[in-house]
Amino acid sequence: MQRSAPVFLLAVLALAGPASAQQAPSSSVTLFGVVDASVSRYGVGRGSGPNGIVAGRHQTVLANGALNASRLGFRGTEDLGGGLSAGFWLESPLGNDSGSTQTRPLDFSRRSTVSLSGPFGEIRLGRDMVPTDWNDLQYSVFGPQSVGATLVLQAAGRNLTGRPFLPGDGNAVRASNSLGYFLPKHLRGFHGQVMYAFHENVRSAPALAGLPAGTGSTRGRYVGARFGYARGPVDVALAVADSTLGNLAGTLAPPYGFAQWAAAYDARVRTASLGGSYDFGAVKLVGQVSRVRTRFEQPDLLNPANGRLRVGASDTAENRGWSLGAVVPVGTGQIMASYSRLAVRLPAMAGVLPQQPASAKLAVGYVHHLSKRTALYATAARVRNRNGAALAAGGVGNAQTPIAGVSNASASGYDLGIRHAF
Repeated sequence: MQRSAPVFLLAVLALAGPASAQQAPSSSVTLFGVVDASVSRYGVGRGSGPNGIVAGRHQTVLANGALNASRLGFRGTEDLGGGLSAGFWLESPLGNDSGSTQTRPLDFSRRSTVSLSGPFGEIRLGRDMVPTDWNDLQYSVFGPQSVGATLVLQAAGRNLTGRPFLPGDGNAVRASNSLGYFLPKHLRGFHGQVMYAFHENVRSAPALAGLPAGTGSTRGRYVGARFGYARGPVDVALAVADSTLGNLAGTLAPPYGFAQWAAAYDARVRTASLGGSYDFGAVKLVGQVSRVRTRFEQPDLLNPANGRLRVGASDTAENRGWSLGAVVPVGTGQIMASYSRLAVRLPAMAGVLPQQPASAKLAVGYVHHLSKRTALYATAARVRNRNGAALAAGGVGNAQTPIAGVSNASASGYDLGIRHAF
């Protein structure tokens, strides 16, 4: 009996081990992030302004996120059984150049979602990147905060022309209050997603005297989708969206505040983007075409039941851009290059067709991977503006680069930095 006791105990432990493993919840929580810092210089040449010649200027900063946006996040999943899983994702931007939380707080504005996944796909709720911006990023060689950011990224719903009738789109990159659905993976290369962001406004009938700003509009609403095919060396996708900027009455400054725009109106941004890439092995080519159309609408003051009407035949502004890029692997690094163009069609002003601003941008860069998580990089870019265009070379959304472009002036810049991911 004394000899059989250890054998009996081992048998009990062997049976208890699998049982306890089955009872233990299958879940995980991960801390992740990116710390990216660069010495960046931005320059703008002499150009023309409303009061005559504007002197050139330059700026040197210690920026962050010039290769990959600096961030800190938490994500987790729980296996619910039966092929179902729940998850969360909280991601905050980081201003690691100063470490201050006053300018870029830990607010999880990059992403804050909870989701349910299964054989049916994924349902995701919260603040998330919109399908159209994801399409722009997928087919761009450089990130949005790099000096090499394509003009398609720079103009995707953002007010970068300096024109008051082209307001920026708050849903151009991310949308709050969103409900998203993603197709299940492994559909033989086919993938897709749809998103709807609630405007959460109180709706009321417009008054004959006008509509107060922000009342009765669908400001903040976003509807978008992205569908594509990615298998082997081929990757192609189409994305479309409709975003409502809401009631912007009184925001048009002279000489653009025409009488027909004096009444309250909604501005709607409609985006279409088609991109693709092909990996030849020795080089990967990526390209994209994009159209961002801003249309103005106003209520029918005489017949409110009619809803919103287009302002007129010349009520639409439009950005049209395209980009072509290449990535060439070289040892432990890669050489990158891109060329992009952007043309802006402006509304006619009192029957007079204005000049149509246009810009072109050339960017080259090199990334040297010291490890899977750490890389050194260098990027340089130059922008040419004409017909009143005023785009700078600085990346989009970088709070450390307030330098603005100058009408008809060339711009340039470079990034020299290090990126570490964890």
